[in-house]
Amino acid sequence: MGVDAIAFVSMSAALALGQPLAGIVVAIMYAGGNVLEHYAVGRAERDLKLLTDRAPRTAHRLLEGRVEAVAVAEVEPGNRLLLRAGDIVPVDGLLADVSTLIDEAAVTGEPLPVRRGPGETVRSGTVNAGETVTMIAAARASDSTYAGIVRMVSSAQAAKVPFVRMADRFALVLLPVTLGVAGLAWYVSGDPVRALAVLVVATPCPLILAAPVAFISGVSRAARRGILVKGGGALEALARVRVAIFDKTGTLTVGGARLVGIETAPGEDADDILRLVASLEQASHHVLAATLIAAAHARSLPLSVPHDVGEIRGSGLEGIVEGKRVAAGSQALIAGETQLADWAARAIRRARWRSALTIFVAIDGRLAAAILLGDEVRTETAGALRWLRALGISRLMMVTGDHTAAAEAVAEGLDLDETKANCTPRQKIEVVREEAIRHPGMMIGDGINDAPALAAATVGIAMGARGASASSEAADVVILVENLNRVPESIAIARRTRQIALQSIVAGLALSGVAMVFAAAGLLPPVAGALTQEAIDVAVIINALRALGSGSRRRTVAMPASTARTIAAEHTAIHQTLDRLQTLSDSLDVAANGEAPGLVSQASEMIDREILDHERHDDRVLYPGLLGDHEYGALITALGYAHSEIFKLARVLRQIAADLAASEPDRLQVRDAQRVIDTIVLLVRLHTRQEDAICEQD
Repeated sequence: MGVDAIAFVSMSAALALGQPLAGIVVAIMYAGGNVLEHYAVGRAERDLKLLTDRAPRTAHRLLEGRVEAVAVAEVEPGNRLLLRAGDIVPVDGLLADVSTLIDEAAVTGEPLPVRRGPGETVRSGTVNAGETVTMIAAARASDSTYAGIVRMVSSAQAAKVPFVRMADRFALVLLPVTLGVAGLAWYVSGDPVRALAVLVVATPCPLILAAPVAFISGVSRAARRGILVKGGGALEALARVRVAIFDKTGTLTVGGARLVGIETAPGEDADDILRLVASLEQASHHVLAATLIAAAHARSLPLSVPHDVGEIRGSGLEGIVEGKRVAAGSQALIAGETQLADWAARAIRRARWRSALTIFVAIDGRLAAAILLGDEVRTETAGALRWLRALGISRLMMVTGDHTAAAEAVAEGLDLDETKANCTPRQKIEVVREEAIRHPGMMIGDGINDAPALAAATVGIAMGARGASASSEAADVVILVENLNRVPESIAIARRTRQIALQSIVAGLALSGVAMVFAAAGLLPPVAGALTQEAIDVAVIINALRALGSGSRRRTVAMPASTARTIAAEHTAIHQTLDRLQTLSDSLDVAANGEAPGLVSQASEMIDREILDHERHDDRVLYPGLLGDHEYGALITALGYAHSEIFKLARVLRQIAADLAASEPDRLQVRDAQRVIDTIVLLVRLHTRQEDAICEQD
C-alpha cells in the first residue's frame, strides 16, 4: 500500500471506462520511476563487482607426502593443511609444528600481526603473515569463523526493519483523499468519467517520478565523490541517521603498521639504521617488510642489495648489507636474555605507550636500534567527527575487536561519547541494535568482522577502498576512497537530496490538488488531465535534477564581537599557562630524582585542567558555529587534527607520570616527559595563533 495503489486504481479505472490513452500515460510514469530505481541499484551492484572477493575458496591439503589443492568445502576435521606465506586460513584449526605470525585484522580488528604457536587456534579469514607452516583442520568450512560471519550477515539483513520510503508515506495519506474526491465528483455529477479524470490528475507522478529522479541524482552526485550508495532508499535512510558507530582499525585509523619511531643506541644514526634494515627486508616477503621499505623510500634513503639472507621462522631476518651483518626481529632473537641498555628499555616503554610493535636491530652483533611500528589515527578523523557533530549526529561511538589499551589510545583526543573494546561480531550487532532503539544509526567499518553489524544498522557504511568484500556486500554505502571525510559528506549529500525531493513532492502534489479541483468540476477530461499531469511532472523533475549539483556556496557565519573577545581572553590565560609549563619543563633539567615525579605530575594536571578543558569547549561550541555545512570540513579537519595530537600527547604524559610515581625515577623517563611537555607547549601556541587569525578574519 503506497504509490503503487493509486497508480493501480487509476490505470484500472481508465481501462474499465474506455480511456486507454490516459491509462497509458499513467503507466509510462509509473514504469519510468521503477526503471530509475532499478538503474541505481544495478549500477551499485556492478561497481561492487570490481571489489576483491576475499572469501577463502581453496585449501592445500597434505596427503601422503604430497600437496593437493582442494575446494575449501572438501576439507574435513583432522586434515593436515599447508599454509604458505600470505595464504588466507581456509578453515578454523590448530597450528601443527612451529609458530608464525597471523594477520587477524580482517576478523578481529587487531592492526598488527600476532604470534601463534604450535597447538594454538587460527581462524578462517585470517592471513598467514609468517613462514610456511602446517595446521590441523578443526572444523569444516561451513562451521568455521568466516562462514559464521556470513550467516550473521544474512540473519542481520533478514531481521532489519524495512525502511518506509518518504513517497509511500505521502501516498498513504493521498490515497483515501483521492478516492474520496473522485467518489464525490461521481456522486454529484453522475458521470464516472469525471471520477476517472480526478484519479488521473491525482495520480502521484511527483511521488512516482520526482522522488526517484532526485534520489538517483543524489546517488550520481555521491558516486562522483567516491561514495557508492546502493539506491535511493539507502540515500534517504542516510539522511535520517542520528547515531554513528565506528570500527577502529582501517576506519578511524589508517590500518596496518606504520613507522612511528626509531630509538637508537648512543652514536647511531636513525636514518642509517632504517636504510640498512630496509635494504635487508627487500629479501623478505614478511607483511612488515613493505612497511619498512616504504618508510625508507619516503625519506629518500638509497637501498642496497642484501647478501646471504636467512629468515628465522616468525622471529626475524639476518643478512649482509654493505659488508655489515644486520639482524632485525624480536627482542628474544636479537637481544636474548641479556640486560637491556637504558635506551632499549626506553624504547619498550614508548612502544607500550603507543600500543606499538618493537623490532630490534643488531649491527655486527651489537644491539643498535629499536624500530617502533604501530597503527595511526587518520589525519582527517578528528575533523570528520566534528563535522558529524555539526550535521546533528548526537552520539558517536567506537566499537572494536581490538584490546582495551589500543582502543583507549585511539579514542584519546577524539570526540567520542563511548568506546567498547574486545567486541566479537555478535557483540557489535547487539550494540548496533541497542542504539537503533533510540535513534536511526549508521555503522562504519571495513573488516570481515564488521559485516554483520553493517547489515544490521539502519545504514551500513563500508570503507571499501581496500577493505574486505564481505563488509562491502553487507553495507548500504561503500566509501571507495581512503578518506573518512566522505562519511559526513555523504550525509550532507543525502540531506540535500532529501530536501530537494521533498520540495518537488510538495510542489507537485499542490499543483495536482489544483488540477483535481478542475477535474472534479468537469473542466479537465481524462486525457487533458493526463497531459496536465505531464506538465506538472516536467516541472518537478527539473527541480529534482538540482540534486546532481553540489549546492555548495560559502555560508560563513560571522562571529559575534563578544565571542571573539572571550576567545582572546581565554588564549591570554592559556599562554600564561604555557609559560608556567615551559618554566616547569626547564626545571626538570636540574631537578633531583626525588623531585622529578612531582613536577611531571604537576605539569600533567595543569595540562588536563587548563588546556584540555578549553580544547573540548572549542570542539563542542566554537567550531560548529564558525561555518555552515558546506565549508565546514576543510577548516575543522585542520584544527581538529591539532586537537587530536594535543590530547594524545597529554595521555602519554599521564602515563609517564604514572610510571615515574610507581617505580624508581629514571632520567630517561624524565627526559621523555620533558620532550612531551615542550611539544605540547609548541603545538598549543601554534594552534591558538591559528584560532586568533580566524577570529580576526571574522
